[in-house]
Amino acid sequence: MLVVKVYQMKINELKAGASNVTIKAKVAQKDEPREVVTKYGKRLSVANITLKDNTGTIAMSLWGSDINTVNVGDEIEVSNGYVNEFRGTPQLSTGKFGKIKVLEKSGNSDELLETEAEDKEASEESEDDVPEGESDEF
Repeated sequence: MLVVKVYQMKINELKAGASNVTIKAKVAQKDEPREVVTKYGKRLSVANITLKDNTGTIAMSLWGSDINTVNVGDEIEVSNGYVNEFRGTPQLSTGKFGKIKVLEKSGNSDELLETEAEDKEASEESEDDVPEGESDEF
């Protein structure tokens, strides 16, 4: 039986050209998704994130369905990734063969949904305070 031990790297160990990278990190930042057109004319969605561990931070791009998989505060594992350099800065990528796995959800999305629901209720209550036939618009 062949046993393969996977070495978990730290962010400060990641250098451009590294391959078969496995890392656990927390999503520190997530930009809004944007649409890009590839050199082959295909339209794709991409969102940049910043990953952090106790040794540093690294940029990573999420493509397609991966964008909705992770959120700020989530702890994720990237396996079989590689590090390239984009505009002089190391960037972690999954490519065709890498995987992103969410190990622990942050719960931020639930907090945001609760806050939005409270804001909506407060807005609806304030609309109820306007006497019938009058408007709060100018």
